[in-house]
Amino acid sequence: MKLPKRFITHLAITGVALSVTACSMMGPQKPDWQEDKEYRVTILHTNDHHGRFWQNSKGEYGMAARKTLIDNIREEVALDDGSSLLLSGGDINTGVPESDLQDAEPDFRGMNMLKYDAMALGNHEFDNPLSVLKKQKEWAGFPFLSANILDAKTGKPLFEAYKIFQVNDLKIAVMGLTTDDTAKLGNPEFLEGIRIESPIKVAQKLVPELRKKADIIIAVTHMGHYQDGNHGGNAPGDVALARAVPGIDVVVGGHSQNPLFQPDEQNGTLILQAHEWGKYVGRLDFVYKNGAIVWSEYQLIPVNLKKKVKDAEGNSVRVFIEDEIAQDPTMLEMLSPYQEKGQSELNVEIGFSTDDFIGERSVVRNQETNLGNLISVAMKEKVNADIGVMNSGGIRDNLEKGIVTYKSVLKVQPFGNMVSYVDFSATELTDYLTAAAAKQAGTGAFAQFDGVSLMLKDGKATNIMVNGKALNASKTYRIAMNNYTASGGDGYPKIVDHPNYVNSGYVDADVLVEYIQKHSPLDGAKFAPTGAVKR
Repeated sequence: MKLPKRFITHLAITGVALSVTACSMMGPQKPDWQEDKEYRVTILHTNDHHGRFWQNSKGEYGMAARKTLIDNIREEVALDDGSSLLLSGGDINTGVPESDLQDAEPDFRGMNMLKYDAMALGNHEFDNPLSVLKKQKEWAGFPFLSANILDAKTGKPLFEAYKIFQVNDLKIAVMGLTTDDTAKLGNPEFLEGIRIESPIKVAQKLVPELRKKADIIIAVTHMGHYQDGNHGGNAPGDVALARAVPGIDVVVGGHSQNPLFQPDEQNGTLILQAHEWGKYVGRLDFVYKNGAIVWSEYQLIPVNLKKKVKDAEGNSVRVFIEDEIAQDPTMLEMLSPYQEKGQSELNVEIGFSTDDFIGERSVVRNQETNLGNLISVAMKEKVNADIGVMNSGGIRDNLEKGIVTYKSVLKVQPFGNMVSYVDFSATELTDYLTAAAAKQAGTGAFAQFDGVSLMLKDGKATNIMVNGKALNASKTYRIAMNNYTASGGDGYPKIVDHPNYVNSGYVDADVLVEYIQKHSPLDGAKFAPTGAVKR
């Protein structure tokens, strides 16, 4: 078997652990480490937190239990004469109403208490104005890193490109990189004055410079892990980075929100990712000796995750996957007021649903769903439009059967976008529908429609029917969408400059709340998929 440049890997006996041996690698010109001395280093990491500062209704994850776990690991490492770093792959913002309504203040203050050393800027850090992001950095008290997110005027990184940590006698460079899809995923209104360059091209220039300054290079990224580099309609991710940029020892990733129970080794680089929401804490332990990583072990540690089992009576019950982790009382004391404030504002009943409405990421980004139809209908009705179109990336959760609260709607639509509309000629509508219907399945751009059916043939929308009637070349048609896609988000045609464009000023979640209140109980059958787009 052909061995990679620096690492020889084999599975260890213990579960998901991985052992690694490294050949010699270049470090700083005058290293501080002592010959023949073994340096023990532990890298802890999370990613795609998305507002989950509090444990869920089943008692899973949450920052209080995470603090207990991380404090215990740090103590264990220190007793073994080791050192540790705690890193985040970004996307702290957007996902849970209690957090969103408070600009993720509890989350960043919680990360401060957890003593994170650095994080990569994620695309969802740009769901808010830059002033909010700068305020979040003050709450956090640690570096926000991205070498490829630049100030358009100065050409310099908007925050820091990298940070070099002195860890015992070792210099460890932590470089931040953000997906270049941020240009279409971030809110265009908040990206003005910001230039986003290819993270791979930036890393190709930066890594050789960092090799002169540091013994070890870690890329903390928000780019996504795609098996064998097959990124589909997404921008290239961590695998492409590792293959294109030699010299990176470890990639601590995020964005795709998948758990890597074993590191993906590419071109001598270990790629890590710890799923999402703080469900796991990733732990990479390694030994550095004489200018090389000579041993490494990795695991994902579940944070109070549970599984279903049958009890003695045959009933389905949830039990902890591993021993329960106690919640840290100081973290609970700090977070509780934020949780209580959020709960009081959100647990307001607005209606009832007789069916589950499907917004699960893996489904709604690949096919038409009743929830996509519901949202499109609500927008369409609010602004008296003929057609509603919704990007699936703006749908973040299921709307479950039973009582519907304001909170459950905000979990579905957490971004605070505005419903907007434009009056198109038939030709303009055809061009727009062609672009929207062609959005690739599996991406957040994938479109959900109401009020229209069409066939996509040779890349163009044909056989267009608007509310059951054939497209009339002499008519004008109103189409409703959110201001995010209207501004060019998710790669949709930018129409905010169209003379007929109107931002209604209505927040999308409030529009959905109003629709549910009017039409409760919601009957899922009325919004069932109809095959709006045929290919």
